[in-house]
Amino acid sequence: MILLAGALLLAACSKSPTVKPPKIKGSEQVAPEYSYADSEATKKRVQVRETLGLAAQRFASGDLAEAEKQARRALKIDPAAVDAYTLLGAIAARRGQGAQAGEHYRRAAELAPERGEVLNNYGAWLCANGYPAEALVWFDRALAAPNYRTPGSALANAGGCALKSGQGERAERDLRRALEIEPRNAYALASMAEYQYGRGQYFEARAFAERRLAAAPADASVLQLAARIEERLGDKAAASRYQQRLRAEFPQAVLSSTGEGSQ
Repeated sequence: MILLAGALLLAACSKSPTVKPPKIKGSEQVAPEYSYADSEATKKRVQVRETLGLAAQRFASGDLAEAEKQARRALKIDPAAVDAYTLLGAIAARRGQGAQAGEHYRRAAELAPERGEVLNNYGAWLCANGYPAEALVWFDRALAAPNYRTPGSALANAGGCALKSGQGERAERDLRRALEIEPRNAYALASMAEYQYGRGQYFEARAFAERRLAAAPADASVLQLAARIEERLGDKAAASRYQQRLRAEFPQAVLSSTGEGSQ
């Protein structure tokens, strides 16, 4: 799961007063003057924050061209704007430009080695693009980062990635830890259902699949998994219900799996 870095929603920066030395008229001391003008550094932070806020709004509305324009504008103001790279990564991923997305996530991680959510983003990209062993290193770095506020996400990603790479013991450990923190983490629940299915623990797999379907809207993969679980348990009626949902809600997935898609 890739997350847009939380700093896109930074709170407003406070102003620091600049104190001029008092004026002296003979033996009389005049009260000092205070200037509350922002420093150049503060102005830059405000400009970057506002520009990225606009970029995030455009991204949310689907205007990827304007979102990219604003993110690059933020980088012109501050070439080390981590959240601009994160947003550019999300934009590239939405466009199907996987390699470019990875470059942006990597650059963000290099610039912010102690921001857990940024490290988690890069790890998620690595795992999704065939580098599970390397991804686990970045998830571990994310979990070790100080003040990381959403470790459940990195644990879920680490568990799912470990499962893909055949590291069942670590997969179970990380997924259970993730669910202790976030009991409704959809990715962790789906991965635990897959893990238990692979072990032949079909009743446990069913329980996790049902929890996954209750936690978030279904996708094609979880409905396919749920149908396979019910078939293993011998409940043909339940398996048929999941298959009917799959055909109704995700017809393209059904066509792809049967080889009836476009040639």
